[in-house]
Amino acid sequence: MTPNSEPDKDFPWWLVAVVAIGLWLFYEVLADADYAAVLDTLSAGIVITVLVSVFAYVMACCMGLMLAVGSLSRFRAVRQMCRFYIEVMRGVPIIVLLLYVAFVLVPALVAAWNWLAAPVGLDGLRARDVPLLWRAVMALCLAYSAFLAEIFRAGLQAVDKGQIEAAQALGLSGWQRFRHIVFPQAFRMVLPPLGNDFVAMVKDSSLVSVLGVGDVTQLAKVTAAGNFKYFETYNVAALVYLTMTIGLSLLMRRLEARLRGREKR
Repeated sequence: MTPNSEPDKDFPWWLVAVVAIGLWLFYEVLADADYAAVLDTLSAGIVITVLVSVFAYVMACCMGLMLAVGSLSRFRAVRQMCRFYIEVMRGVPIIVLLLYVAFVLVPALVAAWNWLAAPVGLDGLRARDVPLLWRAVMALCLAYSAFLAEIFRAGLQAVDKGQIEAAQALGLSGWQRFRHIVFPQAFRMVLPPLGNDFVAMVKDSSLVSVLGVGDVTQLAKVTAAGNFKYFETYNVAALVYLTMTIGLSLLMRRLEARLRGREKR
């Protein structure tokens, strides 16, 4: 057995330990009336957590890919604007961006809409008509798009230029080269960091509780403030997040292994 092959054949005892501990913890939670009541309350926030994470991440991926392509554009103005956005967003803490989007950007956009809509007879909006849930999704999308743009840029630049030149010699257009040659290879290379960022998104979605969005963290705060059982409440909240993040990590490992298997064929 070569040193390089040992990690692939190493039995995942860590996974057995994680599953065993997780099952034991869930058994203890369900067997205890206080823990079970807390879990029943927090389970309502799982849907919100998943909704915020999925919508924000999908939008961030689309926006990040466009930023990555723009940062590699042959037009200097486009490159500079994309780099400006990426560096600014990466430098602002997510919690600050959440508050800024919710209470500054959205009201400004509503005011701009009303100013443009009034002359043409369209109905105006009020800032409170925009739910805090979607303000949180917008903020997470803006924040993560900058980080994902750097991941996509690294993947796009890692594609062998010889293949791109060969496709160009065959008469493929720029869009065809990107669709059939560049993006499929870049996506396989950036899949692991994309998966890591999605797990991070699930954890960072807990920050939306500062806006009062009813996710797992917000429900935990409200529940603990009402029953004063902080130990039990936050233990259950941590267990819920661990279950989601570890489950996602295992799914991403499985997907990566399947893609590697296809490449070897």
